[in-house]
Formats: sequence, structure tokens, C-alpha cells
Amino acid sequence: MDFMTPDTVVGNKIFVVENASLYEFGVLTSNVHMAWMRTVTGRLKSDYSYSNTIVYNNFPWPAPTDEQRLKIEQTAQAILDARALFPDSSFADLYGPLTMPPELLKAHRGNDKAVMAAYGFKKGSPEYSFESACVAALMRMYQELVAEKDKESK
Repeated sequence: MDFMTPDTVVGNKIFVVENASLYEFGVLTSNVHMAWMRTVTGRLKSDYSYSNTIVYNNFPWPAPTDEQRLKIEQTAQAILDARALFPDSSFADLYGPLTMPPELLKAHRGNDKAVMAAYGFKKGSPEYSFESACVAALMRMYQELVAEKDKESK
């Protein structure tokens, strides 16, 4: 994920969140969102096929405090700053398991911690430590959101 310039032409496999902030960028690039995506998205062969209707629209966002939101914005900016240190590197280079710069890995880990805190996932908890527990918590949140919508529609 990245911020695009207004002159960028998007195709059918690129999704745009118009007027996205650092907060949205931080949450969407977090391990929490990636765990959700890996669970609910479709696949073409072994490649993920991100969907705005299945993945993004159904994603249960956290309800952060102002302080938590600010921390996510700061850690999201740290990701962008770390990427900027390597202007000649492609995303494949930046995110390759053997080529990811330590600065970028550190920035992502900081962002992951900030997003986990916004969800109330504390260090040492199952949700913090295991992707399956994180996804289970997100699914419970999703079920609560659906139940609320059902009540509103009646």
C-alpha cells in the first residue's frame, strides 16, 4: 500500500481509498489487517485477490483513543520515512524476506504494536501472539457489527 499522486491511473486490480490519512494507511498496512485479508480474501492460484467488498468493507476497524490514533499516524509516517531511505528500491526489494531493510522492518513492527494497542490486544495475549487468535477476535467484532446492523434494520 502506498499514497498515490493525483495523476496515477489505476487499473482493475488497484483499489483506492480517497483522501486516506496516515491513520488509515497505518491500520491497512498492519499485521492485524493483513491477518484479516489472508483469512477472508479470495485467491487466484496462490496469489491473494484483495476485494473491497469482501476484505475492506467488512474489516472491523479499531476504536482508538486520540492518543492511540496519533501513535498510529506516527508509526505510519515512520514506514513511509523508512521506505524513502531507499528511493531506488522496488516494493519487491523493500518487502522481500531476504532484502527488507532493517529500518523498514523496525517501522512496521512499531506500527503493528500501535495498531494492536488500538484493538486492545496486549503484549502476551493470544491475540497479540497468534494470528489465529487475532483473526478470531476480529471475527467476533465483525459478528457484533453485523448484529448491530440487524437491530437497526428492524
